[in-house]
This record gives sequence, structure tokens and C-alpha cells, in this order.
Amino acid sequence: MPYSYLMLVRLGYMFYPGHEKSVQALTVYEVWRDRFLRDRLSPAVRIAIFFAFTIIVYLLGEAIFAPREFKIVYLYTSAAVQLGLLTCLVLQKTSFGKRYPGLLFLGFSWSLTVVVQLGLAAAKIGDLPILTWSLAFLTQATLMPVRWRLHLISQLGVLFCHVGINLILNLSFAKYTAFRLSGFYLYLFWFCLICDLSVYWYECLQRKEFSTRRELQSAYQQLEVAEAKYRSIFENAGEGIFQSTPEGRYITANPALARIYGCDSPEEVTAKFTDIERQLYVDPARRNQFLRSIEQSNTVSDFESQIYRSDGSIVWISEKARVVRDSSGSVLYYEGLIEDITQRKQAQESQRLFIHALSHDLRNPVAGMLMVLKNWQTKTGNSIAIPRSVLERMIQGSEQQLRLINSLLEVHAGELRGLVLHCNAVDLRALVKAAAADLEPLINDAQATFTNLVPDDLPAVNADYTQLWRVFSNLISNALKHNLPGLKLKISAQLITSPENTINLISTKQTREKLATPNSQFPITNYPNSMIYCSVEDDGVGILPEQCEHLFDLYVRGNQSRHSVGLGLGLYLCKQIIGAHGGQIGVISSHGTGAIFWFTLPLAENSR
Repeated sequence: MPYSYLMLVRLGYMFYPGHEKSVQALTVYEVWRDRFLRDRLSPAVRIAIFFAFTIIVYLLGEAIFAPREFKIVYLYTSAAVQLGLLTCLVLQKTSFGKRYPGLLFLGFSWSLTVVVQLGLAAAKIGDLPILTWSLAFLTQATLMPVRWRLHLISQLGVLFCHVGINLILNLSFAKYTAFRLSGFYLYLFWFCLICDLSVYWYECLQRKEFSTRRELQSAYQQLEVAEAKYRSIFENAGEGIFQSTPEGRYITANPALARIYGCDSPEEVTAKFTDIERQLYVDPARRNQFLRSIEQSNTVSDFESQIYRSDGSIVWISEKARVVRDSSGSVLYYEGLIEDITQRKQAQESQRLFIHALSHDLRNPVAGMLMVLKNWQTKTGNSIAIPRSVLERMIQGSEQQLRLINSLLEVHAGELRGLVLHCNAVDLRALVKAAAADLEPLINDAQATFTNLVPDDLPAVNADYTQLWRVFSNLISNALKHNLPGLKLKISAQLITSPENTINLISTKQTREKLATPNSQFPITNYPNSMIYCSVEDDGVGILPEQCEHLFDLYVRGNQSRHSVGLGLGLYLCKQIIGAHGGQIGVISSHGTGAIFWFTLPLAENSR
């Protein structure tokens, strides 16, 4: 590239930074133009070679059939033209020809025009070869309509050659009058002008088309880059992205949405969910609520619902969407994001459970201690003597409350991992005695009779003392709360090694009939090792069979809940604690016959 051109480019960058892309585009166009010229020059040279060959053949025929009219100079001139054209054809395949196609163009043009002019001058023929020039200029303008300046140079070169020869030899000037010569030159001027203007306009159109094509190609490339970027975001987003019709059919979904819905691919989502209202939402009314919300404000945010996954399981999702309308305002589709918030909902539920458990488990010892304090408050005098036994019981109750708080904090810290147990060998009879002592004010207030039937020689169980205390405390307090005053309550325990042994745990006819009823939540299975079977039995109002099936679910309360202010959390906690120990829990009851709550616990290692 010439040094002057590089300087112009650098100056253009310096003073017109915004033109950098234009200069680059121009450079690319020039490279294309030179390649176009080379490609078109090759067939043009071949056509000219064939043309010159036909002239040579004609002249040879003239020499044979019309020797009087034959002039040898014409044959030499045609041979010289052919030699010049063959030289151009050979040079085209060299590096010189590929690097300088403009010089080859001039060589091609002047082989057809200047060489002919020199041949005529050598023969001292003053004729003007207007036809030859016209054919040459028309051919190059038709086949190679680029670089109009080269066309002009080739034409001026012929004209200067003609004028120079005639000034030296005085051929045409002597043969033609000044008026006739001016007519020839006027024809040549207009013919060349038309050819050059055609080339110029064609090249302008080509440059504009090339620039437009380059801009379009650049726009396509940018579009492809943007599409690839947004496609990557769409495909790899952690949230589900969707488009759905007002009729309730998905038209677009990304892989994250497919994972949330339990599908293998986005195509499965669009193919399967054709009725969002009935196929997706657990509560079909949520779809109409979604539509109403988005119609009112054109957007909806934090729209939380439960949905069915592809496998039938239920998860929580949060939707954020907007409505897309056409120019007339009609709804085309809805698009937005969907997030799986199941874990967040579980964490919120666990937090609520922690708060409820805290209030539930602390209510019983606090209520008992409050009763004792109120009883002593009724005594007269400024100072009241408190027996040591009462003080010790209050201290034990406070220590138990502290243990409960620590235990609940551990459960909350590991809410997703389940209960954290600190198991040791536990004397079951002593634990039942301690739990009953803590609840003695409640037992006395309910005018209940409590009996501890746990044998003294019962093997120790492998359990967390505090958690097991919660189980007995909940079962005892539930029996007191959900029954009328005067309740008879007893706790028993026995070692079992097979399911048949459980029948021997209950000796009376009434309890045998209870045991035969099919409403226990968990049947006692055959354990590979010995277990301790515990039961908390009362003679209260009993529990309806349909309630027994869900009694250990969260927030389920007994049929005598009017006697209680609890939240239905106690039995759910008992189930979680016993399950964490590797045991089972159930209830044997029918209406009007009392209830037996039973559970199993593993033996301590040294007791087996």
C-alpha cells in the first residue's frame, strides 16, 4: 500500500475518528474491486484473443482470395495485437498481474487501440480506426465496469498517441479537413463520455450496494452475537422463562422451567401443558387470579402458587410476568419468570414451626410453675416461707425450660437436617416420674389420677433425655387438655421382641377390643432387635377413627379442642422425635372408650 495512502488513513483517524469504520469499509471495497477487475479481465482478454485470431484468419483469407486488396501491414498489426493480448493473459497468472490488475487493464486496452494506431502509422495510413476504438471502449466498459479512471486513462492514451503521431507524420491532419476531424473527435468524446459515465454510475451503485451489504452483514453478525448472548442467558438462566397464551398454553419455555416442572426438555413443557389452569395449578382458581392481576396493571410480581410437577409432586413457585400486546391493544401473550420457592416456603414453615414449638413446649412447665406461685400468693403475710421441696421443684422446672429452649434452638439450626439428638442410656421410669412431677400442678388442677406403671427393672433406652421428656410431657398434657376433669391416666412400658408380645401388654377386655380396632396409624412391625414399647393410656372421651388417621399431622387437633388453646403441634413433634430415634408411634382409640398412645424406642447398647 502506498505511503501517501497510509498517511491519509492516519490523518483521517486523527481528525475524523468517527470515519474509521468508513475507511475500513472503503479499503475492503477496493480489495473487492481489484478482485472483480481481475476476474473480469480474464474472459475479456480471451474474447479479444479470439477476436484478433478471427481478424488474422480473415486477413490470411484475403491474401489468398483477394491479393490485390491485401495489405501485409494489417496482418502484422493483427499479429502484434495478438501478441500483446497473449502477454496480458500470461501476466495475469503471475504475482505481478495479481498485484497490479490496473496495469494489465491498460495493456489489454492499448493492445486493441494503440498497437493498431502504431501499425497504421507505420504503414503511413492516415485513417482513424473509430470502429476499433469504439469496440474496444464498449467491450471494456461492458465487461469491466469498475475503476472509471482507468477507462479514461486508456482513452486519453489512445487520443494522445493519435495526436502525437499525426503531429509528427501529418497523416490524418493532411487527409481530413479540420471540420471532419472535429466531427470524429466529437463522436469520440461523446462515446467515451457515455462509456465512462456508465462505468462511474455502475461503480457508485456497486459501492453503495457493497456498503449496504457490508452493513447488513455486520448487522446480521451483531444480531447473531446478541442472539447467542441472549440465547445463552435464556438457556442457562436459573429461573424459568416462559411465554404463554391467554388461553393457557405455553409457547416458549427454557430448560430451567422444564426442570422446575419436572420435564426432560422445554419441548415437553410446551407439548404437555396446554391447559395451565387445570394441568398446572393445584388450585385452578389461581389462573384466573393471575389473569385478573395482570389485566389490571399489565404486570404481576411475586405471584405465589402451588403447582403439580410432571411426576405429580407439588412445589411452590413465584411468578413475575407482563402482558405483550399488539398495536391495537389486543393481548398477544404473557411472558415472564418463574422461580421455585419450595425451599424458601419450607424454611418459612420451619421458622413458624420453631416459634410454635417454643410456645407449645414452654407453656406446660410455665403454667405449672405459675399455678404454684399463685397458690403461695394467696397466703397472708408480707413474707411467705416456701418449703424446700417446692423451691427444688421450681428450680427443676426452670432447668427443664432452659433445656427445652436449647433443644429447640438446635432443632431450628438444623431445620432441614431434622432433629439433633444427644442420645444416652435413659432410665424410663425416672424420666416419666420427672415429667409427671413437672406437670403435677396441671394434673391436680384437672383432678386427674396419674399412675406410673413403668417397671423398675426395665432396661434403659437409647434416647435423648430432653426430647423424650417432650414426648411424655406432650402426651400427658394433651390427655389433660382434651378431656374433662377426673381423668385416669397411666403410663406403662415393656420389653418386646415380636409383634405377638404387644397383645400381652394389654390385659383387660376393653383394651383388647381397642387394640383390635383398625385405626392405629402405624402397625407395629417385626423388629430385628428388641425394643421398648411405651403406652400412655387414659379413660377419656376417645378419638374418632377418621381423626386418628391424621392426628400426627401438623396443626391437627383433637375433637375436644374447645378445652385447649394449643396449636395442634404437640403430636406432630412427638412423631418427629420418635422417628428420629428410630421408633414408631401410633394411637389406639375409638369414640367413648379412651385412648392409648403408644411408641417404641431402641434399647441402650449395654442393655441388650
